[in-house]
Amino acid sequence: MATREIGDSHRRRIVITGMGVITAPAQRLRPFWDSIRHGISGGKPMTRFAVGDAPTTIAAQITDFDAREFMDAKMARRLDYSHRYSVAAARLAQQDARIEFAKVDADRVGIVEGTSASSNEAAAKADEGYFKRGYKGVGAFALINGYSGAGSGEIAKELGIRGHSITLSSSSASGNDALGYAVSMIRHEDLDVMVAGGAEAPIAPGIWGALCLSQVLSRRNNTPQSAMRPFDKTRDGILLGEGAAFLVLEELSYALSRGARIYAEILGHGRSCEAYHPVAPHPDGPGYFRAIQKAVRQAQIDPEDVDYINAHGTATDANDVVETKAIKRFFGSHAYRLAVSSTKPVTGHLLGAAGALETVVCALAIHHQEIPLTLNHDEPGEGCDLDYVRGRSRPYPIRVALNLSSGFGGKNSCLVLRRYPS
Repeated sequence: MATREIGDSHRRRIVITGMGVITAPAQRLRPFWDSIRHGISGGKPMTRFAVGDAPTTIAAQITDFDAREFMDAKMARRLDYSHRYSVAAARLAQQDARIEFAKVDADRVGIVEGTSASSNEAAAKADEGYFKRGYKGVGAFALINGYSGAGSGEIAKELGIRGHSITLSSSSASGNDALGYAVSMIRHEDLDVMVAGGAEAPIAPGIWGALCLSQVLSRRNNTPQSAMRPFDKTRDGILLGEGAAFLVLEELSYALSRGARIYAEILGHGRSCEAYHPVAPHPDGPGYFRAIQKAVRQAQIDPEDVDYINAHGTATDANDVVETKAIKRFFGSHAYRLAVSSTKPVTGHLLGAAGALETVVCALAIHHQEIPLTLNHDEPGEGCDLDYVRGRSRPYPIRVALNLSSGFGGKNSCLVLRRYPS
């Protein structure tokens, strides 16, 4: 009897051929994977601005990034943190894919960026300048740096991408949705190559203050590397992070024609909205459930084909229980045979860039056939009874992995990746 091919179809297939990351624990792909598989957290005392009497004083803050490695010094001074990170990560992804966009038909290549709070730095500086000096204090680049689509525009300019450029924003689901958008564009024959990912620099006074007031940040200020504890009995919130992750996606035959290395194949994407609450997830998890359902259906696989889920895993009281409940509802008894982990304790929560970064994690996990651990998971919390990969990463022949993301406003997103068969 012939073995069924997972995701077998005559439709155009999309593969990952390059990846680039800029994060607190590491700024290149190999050391990033080492930090993920060994559980080396980027958490540290936050130094970007004075936190005063804030209840949280730690973050996964990038402290050793030199933008001049990726752009000229004048541009590095002009751009916001998020745009510097996005240009750098996209350039690293291009280099990793060994692709020259100048050799691709200009109308067949595009860029899509996901973000939720980029350009806040430019807006804050413009406001400060205005109140100090009037309109002349705003700065000539306030509009260029401050509009929502600035990141994708800067990447397109720097990498010479002339076919398509767009920015998407769906809170913490943005990165996943950006990749889903890219898959759709290639699958429907609009493009052959897409650079897709997310960037975020939320370590800024306004966002920081709001998150402190919302009581979603971990308060383990004395132990930043063990602060974020997804699915754990002692979890108390997120470790805020910053950075960017971008991937080069190609139509399979195009990638093969140029001899590209393939990390993994993206089979499907599903999204949903709960329309329930501005911040809190629905207690029954219908958004997670429907996003998984749509993604698995589009991927043309059976639930039992899935081996690993990179969970949203925010270490908040509500999310971890709700996410677990949705996984169990969709997968039934197979949920207890799945490996589920959250890698946010290592990278911090990158908000709109989280989904893109965790897609990189899934692709590397498939490529190296190793399931990442959930750092700081010691004792399961009530309602959290799945295999969260405690203690250490584990070698495993991963066939299919899911990446789950959820954002404010009840936005949910799921990507399905599989090992590319030879």
